[in-house]
Amino acid sequence: MPAALLVSYPATEGARFDRDYYTATHLPLVRETWAPHGLTEAIGMWPDDDAPAHVAVALLTFRDAAARDAALASAEAAAVFGDVPNFTDIQPAAQRLTVA
Repeated sequence: MPAALLVSYPATEGARFDRDYYTATHLPLVRETWAPHGLTEAIGMWPDDDAPAHVAVALLTFRDAAARDAALASAEAAAVFGDVPNFTDIQPAAQRLTVA
């Protein structure tokens, strides 16, 4: 059964989030790094609301829960996590999900 990781960036006053960097650099890094571990899709989404609860949300879909957990535990994951300060000072929140 497919599994996912939902990563959200809560909106906080004065927080920095570089959408261009996120789209052009971070998401491709995520795809390249975790595809060998079973990542099948990585998409970034922006809220349409004027006062959103989150400035961005990413949905990462994996072949299954074991692939997702292996990707998160991999040595290569350090590159993904280490890239976050390059586009935001927001502490991301992540939730592991099962896809129905």
